[in-house]
Amino acid sequence: MKVKQYMKFIVSSLAVTLIFGCASSREKQAFLDLAKVEKTQYVSENHTYTPQNLPTLNEESVISDYLAYAALNNPGLEAVFNRWKATLLKVPQVRTLPDPNFTYAYFIKEVETRVGPQRHKFELSQMFPWYGKLTLKGNIALEAANAEGQRYQSEKLKLFFEVKDAYYEYYYLSRAIATTEEHKRLIAYLESVARTNYSAGMTSYGDLIKAQVELGKLEDSLLTLRDLRDPITAKLNEALNRPFNYSLPYPKVIPEERMVIPDDQLLTWLKESNPELKAIDFTIAKEKAAIDLARKEYFPNLTLGVEYIDTDNALTPPANPETGEIPRVKDDGKDPVIAKFSINLPIWHNKYRAGEKEARLRHVATLRERSDRENSLIADLKMELYNFRDAKRKISLYRDTLVPKAKQSFNVIQKAFAAGKTDFLDVVDAERTLLEFQLSFERALANRAQRLAKIEELIGKEIPRDESSSFEIKSEQPERE
Repeated sequence: MKVKQYMKFIVSSLAVTLIFGCASSREKQAFLDLAKVEKTQYVSENHTYTPQNLPTLNEESVISDYLAYAALNNPGLEAVFNRWKATLLKVPQVRTLPDPNFTYAYFIKEVETRVGPQRHKFELSQMFPWYGKLTLKGNIALEAANAEGQRYQSEKLKLFFEVKDAYYEYYYLSRAIATTEEHKRLIAYLESVARTNYSAGMTSYGDLIKAQVELGKLEDSLLTLRDLRDPITAKLNEALNRPFNYSLPYPKVIPEERMVIPDDQLLTWLKESNPELKAIDFTIAKEKAAIDLARKEYFPNLTLGVEYIDTDNALTPPANPETGEIPRVKDDGKDPVIAKFSINLPIWHNKYRAGEKEARLRHVATLRERSDRENSLIADLKMELYNFRDAKRKISLYRDTLVPKAKQSFNVIQKAFAAGKTDFLDVVDAERTLLEFQLSFERALANRAQRLAKIEELIGKEIPRDESSSFEIKSEQPERE
């Protein structure tokens, strides 16, 4: 009968263990999200990619190829992913019952009892935390893992911005070199004209010197720009996890997608999608669960166990002198089975009150951190929107007004100089102005693309593209008259 009861106890314990060990739907979804990233981005824990997986970066490559290469190959991003994975694997550890205890005792000096000497003792026990403690511990670990998942997304966005920022800077460098080379050829031609005119007595020696000085300054500018190629490609190679001295082709174009996005929509996206804010939201949920867990510390944990004692047969008593029969002891050699029950005594209430207060303060601190970070991100977004619109305004100004007028002015002065009707200093001034405007236009193009990349990092998502429309971030402020 006692054996049957003992078996029922064991079965019940296993059932409770299984109940405590069941994964929640949120936990399953977290593992599915991680597996999706791992499947699309990483091959295994020890090998993140093969050369066949990486896009080829050549003259035909566009920014999406660079982003895919960085996502597959950047070690910093992989480190954050592995940290996310490691944190998530802590969830099933903390929500599972602690290991059962098995105890064996050997009686060095046997204990003689009525039914026989006791030789060995076996004990099996299992501690069960107070109802809800394991669930809360699992929730705390899950929220921490979800926060790490958002930090991974934040790191990925930062990596993409670094790639885009370096890529667009590299584009500007290529355009600056091409534009300066064009002006150098132009000044070289004008210098030859000045030499011809000087030989013919149509211009002064001073004009020839001015042409040669301007040509030397352009040559110096070209050398400076060309020297910039190594540090910029090194920065881009760093994000791509390539050797710093690997060459990269100059980008050919910058995307020109456009659409109308109100400021309010961008702010809404920032509050909803920014991974830094979402990570803090998960941390807030984690600290809230920690408060509930601290309250549970006032309640005891339950330990259930069973003890089995191996008992030998009793010593044979002397025979009855009258009948000659050897009497038998009742329950001779029967092994006792003992059910055990114990609880801890949570009597140190000062300790538990301090733990609960600590959890509440951490929760409040995280709430304030969330508010502060949101304000900081909104301010950053406002500044990036200003920089974006400023670049857009300069693009229109230089492309539609200043560059065409500077070209027209330079052509007029150039013809006048060839005819000997103007001083070479006027030609140099016109050429400098045209070069400055053209470089400013290319700078504005690169700045606009860089600021758009930063805006996308801040709002936590890529702004939807519409190839049929032009890109514009719509200001909510009234236009000045």
